[in-house]
Amino acid sequence: MKNNNGKSILPATPYILWSSLFIVIPLLIVIFFSFTISTPDGYKFSLENFQRLLDPNYFTVFKRSIWLAFQATIGCLILGYPVAYLISKMRPGKRDMLIMLFIVPMWMNFLLRTYAWLPILGKNGFINNFLELIGIGRVNLLYNDFAVLLGMVYNFLPFMVLPIYTVLTKMDTDLINAASDLGASRGKVFSKIILPLSMPGVVSGITMVFMPAVSTFVISRLLGGGQYMLLGNLIEQQYTTMGDWNFGSAIAIFMMIVILISMGIMNLFEGSDDKEGGGSMLW
Repeated sequence: MKNNNGKSILPATPYILWSSLFIVIPLLIVIFFSFTISTPDGYKFSLENFQRLLDPNYFTVFKRSIWLAFQATIGCLILGYPVAYLISKMRPGKRDMLIMLFIVPMWMNFLLRTYAWLPILGKNGFINNFLELIGIGRVNLLYNDFAVLLGMVYNFLPFMVLPIYTVLTKMDTDLINAASDLGASRGKVFSKIILPLSMPGVVSGITMVFMPAVSTFVISRLLGGGQYMLLGNLIEQQYTTMGDWNFGSAIAIFMMIVILISMGIMNLFEGSDDKEGGGSMLW
């Protein structure tokens, strides 16, 4: 079988089948459940599930989830960009080793990585024992916003570092050298050349961090102690505890729309940066 250009589509057949089986079909099932309600006569089309999303209690969960995801994304950006920049300036052998240190924890189970913070932040954990030793006293580090944010930043920081690092290492050094030869200071070179040219990596990092942060439920359950209901926890509750697949699917569709909107906004910023160029104005 060939397409309009005369090229065979046979090599793409496995990908098409995989996409249909694991992406398209599950998505269609979620959409079906979100627009239906269960009745004695079967499933009936209804917008009731989306109307329930207007409940003030659910709105509080949405607001908290988006706010925590936003804070986690900003935290990963503040920590990740300097780390990626410093690593990109090191010798190839040394920077490969440091990047490997960021990748290795990702090979470990996500649940175990989050569990590891319990003996660190707990009431009798390492940090509180140290604070008690130096006379400060024990503080509450678990089951609050701080613990949830720390877990998000720790788990999702590599998703910010890696794309920024990739862009920085592939950057044309001739532009930086030319700007320096023309008398631009280091700060000017960074703000007018390096930062604009690294924006595609920043946009990719923001997207890769925000998407899992807004949908996570393991971190908020373990480090939040079940006291912080987020979108992911709400969806899990509807599917596993309440057995309400229809409302759970509606929440999932709402979350997907939020993620798509954020991706669209990020793409707009990336497009504007590409049009302006990196070093169009040095002074």
